[in-house]
Amino acid sequence: MTRAQQIGVIVGLVIVAILTILRASDPQVMRQAREVAFDEYQRIVPRAFQDMPVRVVDIDEASLKEFGQWPWPRDRMAKLVDRLSSMGASAIAFDILFSEPDRLSPRTVVRDIAGIDPLLLARLPDNDEIFAHAIAGKPVVLGFALSNEGNNRPGMKAGFAFTGEPPFNAPPRILGATPLRPQLEANAAGIGHISLTPGDPSAVVRTVPLLLSDGQQLYPNLALEALRVAQAASTYLLADAPDVQDTITQVKIGEFIVPVTAAGELWLYVTPDNAIRYVSAREILTDNTIPAETAAKIDGSIVFVGTSAAGLQDIRTTALGQNVPGVSLQAQIVEQILSGRFLSRPDWADGLEILGIALVGTVLVVLTTFVSPAMALACGLLITALALAASWLAFLYGGLLVDPLAPIISGSITHFSATAFRFLVIDRERRAVRAAFGHYLSPSLLYRIEHTQNALRLGGDDRELTVMFVDVRNFTEISERLTPAAVVGFLNTFLDALSRHVIANEGTLDKFIGDSIMAFWNAPVDVSDHASKAVHAALAMRQTLARLNAEDAFGFGGGQTVGIGIGIHTGLACVGNMGAETHFNYSAVGDTVNIAARIETACKDVCFDILVSENTARLAPQYAMLEAGALPLKGKSTRTRTFAVLGDESLAQLAGFIELKHAHVRMMEALAARSPAARETVRTATRKAAEFQTDMVEFYRRISRRTEHFSHKAPQRDDTPAK
Repeated sequence: MTRAQQIGVIVGLVIVAILTILRASDPQVMRQAREVAFDEYQRIVPRAFQDMPVRVVDIDEASLKEFGQWPWPRDRMAKLVDRLSSMGASAIAFDILFSEPDRLSPRTVVRDIAGIDPLLLARLPDNDEIFAHAIAGKPVVLGFALSNEGNNRPGMKAGFAFTGEPPFNAPPRILGATPLRPQLEANAAGIGHISLTPGDPSAVVRTVPLLLSDGQQLYPNLALEALRVAQAASTYLLADAPDVQDTITQVKIGEFIVPVTAAGELWLYVTPDNAIRYVSAREILTDNTIPAETAAKIDGSIVFVGTSAAGLQDIRTTALGQNVPGVSLQAQIVEQILSGRFLSRPDWADGLEILGIALVGTVLVVLTTFVSPAMALACGLLITALALAASWLAFLYGGLLVDPLAPIISGSITHFSATAFRFLVIDRERRAVRAAFGHYLSPSLLYRIEHTQNALRLGGDDRELTVMFVDVRNFTEISERLTPAAVVGFLNTFLDALSRHVIANEGTLDKFIGDSIMAFWNAPVDVSDHASKAVHAALAMRQTLARLNAEDAFGFGGGQTVGIGIGIHTGLACVGNMGAETHFNYSAVGDTVNIAARIETACKDVCFDILVSENTARLAPQYAMLEAGALPLKGKSTRTRTFAVLGDESLAQLAGFIELKHAHVRMMEALAARSPAARETVRTATRKAAEFQTDMVEFYRRISRRTEHFSHKAPQRDDTPAK
């Protein structure tokens, strides 16, 4: 074994140890990944829906439309109880809170009227009394919610028996509860909590606490109480793990035994939501004869009363990714218990997963170091397939939840790390190239350098390029007011934010020249629609600069903003590696580059921030552009026709821009003819620009000052409107 192999094994085993310890600590991210995997299992094979004697009387949108907004008066709830009881419901559980007096009760409504006769007030009906009378002697279960205020505890209607010591510290803690109206609490046959995910930040309901505890008393879930009342049972029997304090393994309710987690939680194995489960409250409360089909659904069923109306905000997400009413999950708890189909995460699952990470990681480190990375990869893929198959079969046939992801992900990290260490020396040259050039060359150029033989030789090729220059306006004035360090900070922020758009639009960053950026498109690799991509990058730079100014990202304060000029030209240029044999840059040279630079400089004269040449405008006709005139560029004997870029394709299709463009064309024709009517066309275009809220207003004002000297002289076609 060489020294390098020894170091490789040590490093690999250290990584395996870290991953094993990390899994043993079970951080939140690992738990979330594990739960997502279990969700996928349920989505592949959800619990099959069976039409069981469990129904949801749904206060749905149709019911609210029929009987008015929520909350309903409790005399209507009393009517609902009477109807359901007469139809033979074995239990009626309300997933609704009755913690406040009924504000719609006649006695409550008139109580505060001045001078009301107390005897008359006493004769008025009280809806709470009506509701309490209706539930007396009937199998009605009322719900309560958790509260962080006060120390209220609901009175329990059931007893608890234990096979060992009472596990009062096992379930989630209850600090307080919403109160029930005293007469309702006294007359209810059962009381249970309606909280599905207390203290769980996840939006998905995966487990439900069947029991809560305050340290001295246990409080059952609403579904559990409904099942107890339906069987006329009086006591829950709780079994614990032998020789382990404060754990729960199962809960017995009448004839049914429910396996639970150590904290008394039930893993939900849900079915897709099904309309058969629901009966609209409107059908029960109708004054007409209740359909026989509806009566048959209720007869002998455990009935949960709740709401699916979106405005009442009781919508939950299941492991199947469906948004369902919370009351339907209470019904599914009972359905799952009746079906006998349970999910469980065995006590040995954590230990098996931790051991799997250690063993798989060690095997992969040894194979990668002493055999080959390819052999280790093949072995890792085989282990992955076996882990997935074992986890899936355990779920499918035993309802066991064993995490396949932790060993697989940890094994992948180990294999990657060991392989990376093995190839550290071989890959050194390529990494050195990327480290040297990665900060200022485009990814496409880096790829070419890394994968093309002799890519770093001197020389160039003639190609059609779209060249862009970007420059800060009044940079000298800005730098005079800042310290050297502040100038560097400003430039870093500015250049980083704007140069990103070059890379994002498949361009190549050539260089930074002080406060300027030079970039080009269509080299070193072919780029389709390179002119359009350059214009798109320029518009993105405009938006980014506006955002930076609005956020005062440069730290100037006082409302001072930074302006830019962007010049773009498309034409033939020579592009390649240029310089000395030992130090060179990939760059472009030629007349095309010079014209792009001159167009950027001309932005100051035109009073607009983005100008493109006629060549570029012709290749990107979809953008909103207006002719800026034929400009005399420094160093050029002929004028260069330019266009101002106002916006993208969507702007070009707006009616306001189309009107502005028509006015602009008429203005340009009048200016070219030096017509006395030019002044009127300029005013029209200026007005259209102001209405359209463009930055062309100053452009038109400058033109307007020149038209004061126009007369009926002969046309001079080479005149430029911007100078």
